[in-house]
Amino acid sequence: MREKIYITAKIAFILTFIFVMKVGLNAQVIHIETNSTSLVYGVYDSKIKQVHFGNHLSSVEGIEKLSTSFDEVYPSFGNGSSNEVALMATHDDGTMATDLIYQNHKQQMDGNIQTTTISLKDEKKPFFVELNFKAYQAENVIEQWVTIRHTEKKTVRLEQFASSAIGFKAESYYLTHFYGSWAKEMQLAEEKLTNGIKLVETKRGVRSTEYENPSFVLSLNQEAKDNSGEVAMGALAWSGNFRLAFQVDDKAHCQLIAGINPFASDYLLAPKEAFNTPRMILTYSNAGKNQASINLHRWARKYNLQDGDQVRPIVLNSWEGAYFKFDAAKLKSMMNGAAEMGVEVFVLDDGWFGNKYPRNSDNAGLGDWDVNQKKLPNGIGDLIDHAESKGLKFGIWVEPEMVNPKSELAEKYPEWIIQRKNDREPLLERSQLLLDLSNPKVQDFVFGVVDNVLTDNPRIVYVKWDANRHVQNYGSTYLDDDKQSHLWIDYTKGLESVLARLNEKYPDIIFQACASGGGRVDYGALKYTHEFWASDDTDPFERLFIQWGSNHIYPAIATGAHITKSPNHQTGRDTPLKFRCDMAFGGRLGLELSPDILNDKDVDFVKQVLETYKANREIIQFGDLYRLNSPYDTDGFAAISYVTPEKDKAIIMAYSHNFHRREERALIRFQGLQDEAVYKITELNSRAKRSKVNEIGMELSGSILMNRGLPMDMKKPYESVVIKLEEVR
Repeated sequence: MREKIYITAKIAFILTFIFVMKVGLNAQVIHIETNSTSLVYGVYDSKIKQVHFGNHLSSVEGIEKLSTSFDEVYPSFGNGSSNEVALMATHDDGTMATDLIYQNHKQQMDGNIQTTTISLKDEKKPFFVELNFKAYQAENVIEQWVTIRHTEKKTVRLEQFASSAIGFKAESYYLTHFYGSWAKEMQLAEEKLTNGIKLVETKRGVRSTEYENPSFVLSLNQEAKDNSGEVAMGALAWSGNFRLAFQVDDKAHCQLIAGINPFASDYLLAPKEAFNTPRMILTYSNAGKNQASINLHRWARKYNLQDGDQVRPIVLNSWEGAYFKFDAAKLKSMMNGAAEMGVEVFVLDDGWFGNKYPRNSDNAGLGDWDVNQKKLPNGIGDLIDHAESKGLKFGIWVEPEMVNPKSELAEKYPEWIIQRKNDREPLLERSQLLLDLSNPKVQDFVFGVVDNVLTDNPRIVYVKWDANRHVQNYGSTYLDDDKQSHLWIDYTKGLESVLARLNEKYPDIIFQACASGGGRVDYGALKYTHEFWASDDTDPFERLFIQWGSNHIYPAIATGAHITKSPNHQTGRDTPLKFRCDMAFGGRLGLELSPDILNDKDVDFVKQVLETYKANREIIQFGDLYRLNSPYDTDGFAAISYVTPEKDKAIIMAYSHNFHRREERALIRFQGLQDEAVYKITELNSRAKRSKVNEIGMELSGSILMNRGLPMDMKKPYESVVIKLEEVR
C-alpha cells in the first residue's frame, strides 16, 4: 500500500514538473501596470489568459508558472467556453466558431502612459483582433478597447463585440450600480452577486444613461466601503446602447464583459475594414471606493474632459426662470439681476427659434433654427450686446438631433428622420422625432446648426446641447436593407463625429451634455464636452442623492448644479435658500431662476455665495472628493469634502435631510488631510447669527479632525453647513 502511494506521488511530481517546465518554456507574461495596479496576462500554448488583476506587482517573475482557471482574455463563441463571450462572429463561409490565438504584443512607455497592443488571430481564418490598453501610471486607471478586422473573401457579421473582458477572484462579490429615471437619475443600489449573470444595460439608443448608467463598483469579499477593502470601479465611454455583464461561475470567479449592447446590432464588416469598440475605463483600489473615485476624477480631468484644467464659470440658465414665455425685455431683465449677483454667463434656453412654426411650446419649431422674429426682433446679437454691457458672457441652448413633425425641416427632409418603414405610424415622444445621424448629410446638417449659430454670433461662449427623446421608430432610410442593424452604433458614432468637428473648429466654446437632464452622463459624451446636466430635477433634496451617485464616477467640475426657486417646480418641495445654495456648492455652481423672484435680502445672500464660490472653486473643481457621510445611511445626515492635492485646503459640505431628536447631532469625521498639519476652521455661506459648528475660528490638527471629527448642530430637515479648512502650520 505504501509502495502504491509512493509511486502515485512520484507520478504526480513528474507530471507537475513537466507542466511547470512546459509552461516555463512556452509561456510569456504581459504586464500592464500603473503605480498601484497590475493587470497580468500569460500566454499558454498560443492561448492568452488573465493571471492577475489587483495590487501592483513589483516583480512578475515566475507568475507564468501559476495555474489559472480564468477564461481566455477575450473569450469567443464556438471555442468551448460555456460562459458569456466577448466575441461572436459569423465568418464568410457561415462558420460561427472563432478560436483566437496569440500572435504578438507590443508595449511602450510615453511619459505617464504605458500603451499595450496584443494581437490575436483566428486559428483558421484571416480574422484579427487587437486588444488595446492604455495604463495611466499616476492616476491608476487602465483604458481598454478592441479593434476587429479581417481579410476574408466576403463580409463577416459581428454579433458580439465587447470592449473588455476581465476576471476577478474572491470569496464573494458586491455590485454597486446606478439606476433611475427622468428626474431621478444615478440612484445607488448594491447587491450581492450570486451564480448566474447580472446585466446592467440599456436599449434606448439615445438618452441612454437616464435609467441605467454604464458604470459600476465591484467590491470583493465585503459590501463596498469608502475607505477600506478591495474594489474595482469602471465606466464605459459610450453614449449609445451598452451592456455590462457580470457572471459568477461555479468556481466562484466573477467575469465582467462590457461594451456596446449587441441587442439588434449585428454589424457587417467588409474585408480590410476596422471596427473599433468604445473604451472601457477601469481602476482598482485596495483602500475602498473613495480612492477609486479619486482615481477616475483625476484621470477624467486630465485625459477625458474638455479643458479639465480650467475653472468653470457660474452660469444662469433661463429655463426655470422663463420657460418658453419670454421676449427680449424679459431676458434683459434676467441678465440685469444675474449681473448684480455675480453670474458670469447667461444661457438662453429653449424657445428662441422658429417663425413659420414658432417655438412657443414643445409641439412645434424644433429643427428650424432661425431666430424667432416676434420674440427677438433684433436677434441674438442684441442680447449678447446687453449681456456684455452688464459684464456677462452669453450662451445658448440647442437640440440639433431632434425635429418636430410640425416644422419646416420635417416638411423638406422627411427622409432624414429615423422612422419605421412601410408607412407605419410614427411614435412621438415630447411631440418630437429623431434625426438619422447615421446619414452623413444629417451629420452635416447637425454640425451646421451649431456652426451657423456660432458663426453668426461669434461672441457666444457656451452651448447647452440637449436631446429629449430616445429611439423608438427604429429604421433608417439611409442605411441599406441588410445594414439596418447598424443604426444603433452608427448613430452614436455620427454624434461623436459631429462633436469632434465642433471641438476642432471651436476649441474655446464650453459644451454641456444634456439629455432630458442626466441622459448623457458618460465618458463617451464627456470626451467632447465640458460638463453634464445631472438632472432636470433641481430640488436640492433630490439632488443630494443624484449628485452623490454621479460623483462616485464623474468629477464635480463636470456636474452642473444650480440654485433654483422654491417651491421647486418639479417636486413642489419648499426648501431654504441656504440649503439650495449649499447643495449647488458641491458641483459646477449655477442658477436656474429669474432673479426678480428674490427679495433684496436673498439677492445679497446669493451674491455672497457666488463671491465665496469664486474664491474657492478651484478647491471644489480640482480637489479630491471624500465622501464623509452617506445620505443613504439611516442617521439623516450627509457630508462630502473636497481637498486640494497638496492637502493644504479643504471645503466640507454637510446636510441634514431629516428631523433629528433633541440630542441627535451629526459628528463628521474628515478625510484626506495631513495628520500633523494644523488647519484653521472658517464657516462659509453663513446666514445665521449663531454657527452650527462651535469650533469655528479654532486651529486643529488634521489628526484631530479626521479621528475625533466635528459635531454639527443641525436639527431640522434642510439645514446645512459649509466650512473651509486652511493649513496655518
